[in-house]
Amino acid sequence: MKHWTLEHEQGGIAVATLDRAGESANALSAEVMAELGELLDGLDRQPPKGLIFRSAKPAGFIAGADIDEFSQLDTPARGRALVARGWELFNRLAAVPYPTLALVRGHCLGGGLELALACRYLLAVDEPGTRLGLPEVMLGIFPGWGGMLRLPQRVGPGAALDLMLTGRTVDAQRARKMGLADDCVPPRVMDAAARQLLLSGQPRRPLPLLQRLLGGPLKGVVARGARRQVAKKARPEHYPAPYAIIELWQKHGGNALAAPEIVDRIIASPTARNLLRVFRLQERLKGFGKDGDFTAKHVHVIGAGVMGGDIAAWCALRGLRVTLQDQDIGRIAPAIQRAAKLFTRKLRDPLLARAAFDRLIPDPEGQGVAHADVVIEAIFENTDAKHALFRQLEPRLKPGAVLASNTSSLKLEDLRTVLQRPERLVGIHFFNPVAMMPLVEVVAAEGADPAALQAACAFVRQIDKLPLPVRSAPGFLVNAVLAPYMLAALRAVDDGIAPETVDAALLAFGMPMGPVELVDTVGLDVALAAGRQLADGAEAPRCLAGRVAAGQLGKKSGRGFYDWSSGKPAKAAAGAVPAGLAEKLVRPLVDRTQALVDAGIVADADLADAGVIFGTGFAPFTGGPLNHRRTGGRAI
Repeated sequence: MKHWTLEHEQGGIAVATLDRAGESANALSAEVMAELGELLDGLDRQPPKGLIFRSAKPAGFIAGADIDEFSQLDTPARGRALVARGWELFNRLAAVPYPTLALVRGHCLGGGLELALACRYLLAVDEPGTRLGLPEVMLGIFPGWGGMLRLPQRVGPGAALDLMLTGRTVDAQRARKMGLADDCVPPRVMDAAARQLLLSGQPRRPLPLLQRLLGGPLKGVVARGARRQVAKKARPEHYPAPYAIIELWQKHGGNALAAPEIVDRIIASPTARNLLRVFRLQERLKGFGKDGDFTAKHVHVIGAGVMGGDIAAWCALRGLRVTLQDQDIGRIAPAIQRAAKLFTRKLRDPLLARAAFDRLIPDPEGQGVAHADVVIEAIFENTDAKHALFRQLEPRLKPGAVLASNTSSLKLEDLRTVLQRPERLVGIHFFNPVAMMPLVEVVAAEGADPAALQAACAFVRQIDKLPLPVRSAPGFLVNAVLAPYMLAALRAVDDGIAPETVDAALLAFGMPMGPVELVDTVGLDVALAAGRQLADGAEAPRCLAGRVAAGQLGKKSGRGFYDWSSGKPAKAAAGAVPAGLAEKLVRPLVDRTQALVDAGIVADADLADAGVIFGTGFAPFTGGPLNHRRTGGRAI
C-alpha cells in the first residue's frame, strides 16, 4: 500500500501505521480511505488479537479529511458519497470482532478523531502538541463520519455538543478527564501502554445515568439549550452548520445519510465555500513564517502599557523568556498583574502558570536589550520620544536581533531616520486585545532588510499569531479600513440614528461587534486621534468630538456612547433598522480595502480579505469584504 503499513508482531497484535505519501501531515483522502478498507479486508481473512492505529508523522495523528477534496463537491451526489465513504468505513471498523486502539500523539482532528472514536480504545500521549477535537463547524460543515454518533456516547451530549458546536480542541489530560480518551500517558511508555490497554479487555467507563437520559429521553432538552447558546453567537442564515449538527444528533442519531437534504444544503452553502476559503487564507498567512531558520528565545518589550504589557505576557505564555521595560517598577506592576490572570486562565495548571510567570521579568533598567533576539518598542505614539529611544537601543542590540515598532499610526520611514542601519527597523503591529486577536501586521518600510522582515514573520508564527506582510502607510491595512467604517457609523449617529440601532444593523450583517461599541472599546480619544490621521482630513463627527471634550472616553472611563459601569455596555432596545443601513456603512470599508490593494499596501485581494477577517473580525461567512463584493454580496 502507498500510505499504510501493516506489521504483525509476535503475540498476534497488528499495527497499522499511516504515513501519507508526499505530505507533511496525515489526512484522510479518498485514496487513504480506500487503502484502509483494503487493510480491513485482509484482517477479516486473518483476524489479529488486536489492532493498533498510529501515525508515522511528527506533526501528529490525523489532521482530518482532505480539505482539497471538499472543493470538488460540486453536486449533491458527490457530497453524499463523501459522507457515505467515512460513515460506512468507520461503522465497519467499529464492528470488527477484535479489539482496536488509536494511539493519538499530536493533532487528532475531524475525521482523524472519528476514526479514533470508531476504535474500542483511545490512548492519548500527554505532551503539548496533542489536541483532539471535531472542528468541522469552523469550515461550515459537520462531522459526518460517526463523530455526531460516537462522541456523545463517550463524553455525554452536553460536552460533545460543546466541542462540535465551537470547534474547540482539548489536550490529552482533558480528554482523559472527560472520558474521550481511556487514558493518557507520557511518550516514553506509550507503546507498552498501548499494547497493554489493547489486550486488557477493560470495559469502557459507563456514562452516568443523567448523561444517558440526556442522550435518550431528554434529548429535546439538550437540543433546545444548545440552540439557545448557538443563537447568541451565530445566525442560522449566516452559519447553518451548528444548527444542522444539533438537528442531526437529535433527530437522526448523528447519521447524516438519514437526512440527505441537510447534507445537500450544508455542503452547497456559500458559507461552507467561504469558510473553506478562510481556512486556506489562514494557511497562507502561516506560510509567511516558514522560510528561514530564525527562532527567538528572548524578547525585550519597551513600554508596559496595555499593548506592550500584553505583548510581553503573550510571548511569555508561548514559552519565550521576556524582559519588560518601563520607567519604573510601578509602571510595570499592572502589566504583571494582568499577565498573571492570563496565565491562570489559559494554562489552568498552576505549575505551568507559575513557569510562564517566571519567564516574564520586570526590567526597568533595560538590561535585557543586549540579550534579546527580538526588541519591540511599544511606547506612546510620539516621533521624538521614539527617536530618543532608538538612539539608545541601536548600539546595544546583538547582531541579528530584530528591532521592531508596534506603532499603529506613525510611518516607519519617519521613525528610522536616527538609526545607523535604518533598513533594520520593521513594524510588528499587534491588535488589542492581544490574547484574542490572531493577526499581526509585519510592516515593511521602503528598502527594509528582507532578512529582518522574514525573521519578524517567523517570530510572529513562533508565538502562534498570523503574520500579514504590509507596506508602511498610515494605518497599514486594518486600521486604514476601519477608519472610514467607523466614521460612517458615527456620521449615522450624527444624523439621528441611535447608536444601538447602528450596532444592531451591523450585528445582523454578521460583524462580531457593532462599530459604535467598537469605538467605545478602543477609546473615543484614540478613535478621534486616529481619525484625524486616517480620515483624509474629514471633520470629526460631532457625537465623537463632544463626548471626548466631556471626558467620556468609552469603556476605560466608564462612559462613552454607552454606560460601561457594569463592565459591559448598557444598551437600550434598538429601533427599527433603516433599509440598506448595514450595506451603506460597510461600503466605505470595502472601498478602502480595494484602494489599499490597488496601491500595493497589501500584495493582493486574497491577503487583504485575510487581514480584514483576522484583524477586524469581518464576517467570516462572507469570505472577506472583496470576496463578498466579487461574488455578488449585498450592494457593497
